[in-house]
Amino acid sequence: MLRRYPGVGEPLACEPITKGLLNHGYRVSTTSGSYFLKHHLDKKHLDDTSGERAAIVRQHRATERLQSLGVPVVPPLADTRGDTVTVIGERCYALHPWVDGLHRVGAQLTLAQSRRLGTLLGTVHTGLEQVMAPRDGPPSRTGHRSADAADTFALIDDLLAAARGEDGRNTPRDAFDELAVYRLVERRALLEQHAHRRPPTPEGPATGWVHGDFHPLNLLYRGADPVAIVDWDRLDVQPRAEEAVRAAAIFFVRPAGELDLAKVRAYARAYRRAAGAGAGELAAAVHRVWWERLNDFWILRWRYRLDDRRADPQFPAVSALAVWWTRAYEAVCAAFTE
Repeated sequence: MLRRYPGVGEPLACEPITKGLLNHGYRVSTTSGSYFLKHHLDKKHLDDTSGERAAIVRQHRATERLQSLGVPVVPPLADTRGDTVTVIGERCYALHPWVDGLHRVGAQLTLAQSRRLGTLLGTVHTGLEQVMAPRDGPPSRTGHRSADAADTFALIDDLLAAARGEDGRNTPRDAFDELAVYRLVERRALLEQHAHRRPPTPEGPATGWVHGDFHPLNLLYRGADPVAIVDWDRLDVQPRAEEAVRAAAIFFVRPAGELDLAKVRAYARAYRRAAGAGAGELAAAVHRVWWERLNDFWILRWRYRLDDRRADPQFPAVSALAVWWTRAYEAVCAAFTE
């Protein structure tokens, strides 16, 4: 594959990247330096007219344009034909310059760095508004429907049976299963209490292009400064303020499931200023993301339906957050809007 890229040198080593849940990537060392080789998963049977391939090219084009605006991104290298997507067999790859950096969670960020994080995401959203051409698709997707509590109740029943060992799998139960049962019963009671607060489907189009997966593992720091936003696989048209709220709920969640509201407030003020987003837009986003979290059991679905336990360590904080957020709803909303 490296022969397709001019000037990258001869390969010396190829090491898999172990961080991240869904991506396959490698650090490739050559006689000219280091590179990040990204394997785009599930992009099979691609050709020049493939919608999947077009989506990857769109991501690449977006990062190239954002870089020209000064946004810290790492566009892929072009091969000898000028292509940034390489298909070998049934696998699709892109080669990027290697960026040295560290991931930082919200506990490692100061208030000033939290403000800078909000400014960065706001800059991403306004930058995407500038660089996405009409051929990329206008932001005209209608708002998605919020989760139906009736569906969630059925899911809870299925997951409870699995966590209690009543699904016929005969797998040994452990402390995780006990916590899962506790949280599922607790969440069912909360949903019964708050089912009337289901958000309506938003009227009109979604508000713009977003990164789609803005969280600590997709942001690299060098010292105090962000140097690269990576993994643009979920670039899409969505309500931008909801991405801002989701990102804060990941960056600033504490191990016990509470949000660091002082940092959230600093982050949100900077985001609103950079993105030109009003308090009403953020309040609506807070409500929709809260409801989303109240109805979401993706970690348990992975464990009990897919037998995939990679996300298990996240469950204690994630499951506690939904409960704490419900109890501290007004304080959370104020942190995002004041």
